[in-house]
Amino acid sequence: MAKSQFFRVATEGATTDGRNIDRATIEQIAASYNPKTYGARIWLEHIRGILPDSQFKAYGDVIAVKAEEVDTDSGKRLALFAQIEPTPELVAINKAKQKLYTSLEIQPDFADTAQPYLVGLGVTDSPASLGTDALKFSANRKQQSTNLFSTAVEVELVFDEPAGVKLADAVKNLLSRFSNKSGSDAAQFADISEAVQALAGHVVTANDNYASAVARLEKAETALTATQQELAAFKTQMDEAPGNAPRRPSATGNDGTVQTEF
Repeated sequence: MAKSQFFRVATEGATTDGRNIDRATIEQIAASYNPKTYGARIWLEHIRGILPDSQFKAYGDVIAVKAEEVDTDSGKRLALFAQIEPTPELVAINKAKQKLYTSLEIQPDFADTAQPYLVGLGVTDSPASLGTDALKFSANRKQQSTNLFSTAVEVELVFDEPAGVKLADAVKNLLSRFSNKSGSDAAQFADISEAVQALAGHVVTANDNYASAVARLEKAETALTATQQELAAFKTQMDEAPGNAPRRPSATGNDGTVQTEF
């Protein structure tokens, strides 16, 4: 499953119920969060569904968090960044420009430790202004009534895709394992290494050329199919045309008879 890059999910300041997330809270969450202890899941509008096929099922997990300072209109503030592992449904929702804002659910006294902890991440369409309850969260959406929701922050999910190993790089890595030679062996090995690397480069180029040729061939095949269809339609039209109908006789004028007046 794809993992997102870190993105900002909260900044020290107001929450949706008038309480504040201070710098110490963000620092404690960043230091204490451990998915193995308690993993925060991702919920639509903070609603925790219980059925796996519900629209309010979990849409992924928060796998890591960190705290960093950011520049804001009010000066430097400490922000919390999260890395998530979303479900394919959440990725599709985000690409459709839906549920673009995130809001934290923080439990101020987690497991009787007197320490705050991240227990959930909500996604919503409603950006919340500082000091307001624009999200209209109801108390029964909270895991505990004392939990607080941070104001929503707009996010754009960006994923780290594993980079494939190129053939030339793989050859270099393989040959480097045998590079500790000396004397004539080293010279011979250097020649072999250079030749193999050149061969690898030719293979990569050949693969690229092959892919390009296949693309051109597919394009030509598509054009040929369209032309054949047009010719078939024209032939059908010609076959159905009335080709054996009798022709109208050519006009010859009068027959030479003179009519008299009565």
